[in-house]
Amino acid sequence: MKRDEPTAVAAVAPRRPNPRAPASDLLRLLTKVARLYHERGMRQPQIAQQLHISQPRVSRLLKQAADIGIVRTVVVPPGGVYTDLEDAIEHRYAIDDVVVVETDGDDDEDVIAALGGAAAVYLETTLTGGDRVGLSSWSATLLATVEAMRPRPLQVAESVVQIIGGVGNAKAQVQATRLTGRLAELTSAVPAFLPAPGLVSSNAARAALASDEMVAEVMSAWQRLTMVLVGVGSLEPSPLLRDSGNAIAAPEQEALRSLHAVGDICLRFFDENGALVKSPLDERILGISAEQLRRIPRRVGVAGGRRKYAAIRAALRGGWLSVLITDIGVARRLVEEPVQGVRA
Repeated sequence: MKRDEPTAVAAVAPRRPNPRAPASDLLRLLTKVARLYHERGMRQPQIAQQLHISQPRVSRLLKQAADIGIVRTVVVPPGGVYTDLEDAIEHRYAIDDVVVVETDGDDDEDVIAALGGAAAVYLETTLTGGDRVGLSSWSATLLATVEAMRPRPLQVAESVVQIIGGVGNAKAQVQATRLTGRLAELTSAVPAFLPAPGLVSSNAARAALASDEMVAEVMSAWQRLTMVLVGVGSLEPSPLLRDSGNAIAAPEQEALRSLHAVGDICLRFFDENGALVKSPLDERILGISAEQLRRIPRRVGVAGGRRKYAAIRAALRGGWLSVLITDIGVARRLVEEPVQGVRA
């Protein structure tokens, strides 16, 4: 899916000698039909009536005109659409779809606003009904996404499920709750909130919370997700995550840095090649596991900005994402820099 489809222009090409070409009378008719259809914008029934031939024959003549090169289609991307860049990233990192957007500036607020608008259009276009959507709780970019979305008249998702604990500092928790609730409202889906912190003090605390009936019910829903919508974090936590009380402490950041971690998705950290970085922190996270995440068919990452570049590249290299929505600065770097360690 692209935000704007490029314009397809059909051009009637000059004929070149071709020993296998149809007879000159037929070539004349092929060219006449092609010009009426592509240059004058006439509909097939009008052409059939004007030339006193059947509409099925008009359709066959148009196909034949394309087959022998009288009509050639040229795709002309409009301004602000970067299909070549998107295709290059898709090919290089073996992912399904990329959306590249321009930003009004380089600061985080400009990038977040642009990405939120692009992700909103992507969701409005591709959520067509029946999806069970997993959603990261602590992402300013995803908040911008739901704020930019328009309500749909029909149900376009079955459920919206938090995939990492959404309980934290009261002020920040309002945002996490709004994120899940608003996306569910916009898509007429059933929301499922994870009533626990994303990061707890110990493995024992995690086990106790996971045994709670309400928490266990939400965690079991992760196995049935068809899609996830996530941000990509750098080693330095975002302001929203930091304010929530679910961010890792400075000593743990240093420990992860010593293990060569560069980024995370839902607090599952990975190195520059996208390989999972295992640490004692994993036992304290109440959220979807890396294995569960990678089994979900559509994994949409919405992230951009210079600060996130290394983490985004690593997530692509490690196969964490199947769809990327990012800004043009990150996109160009992804194409220009040498590629390595990409996993199919």
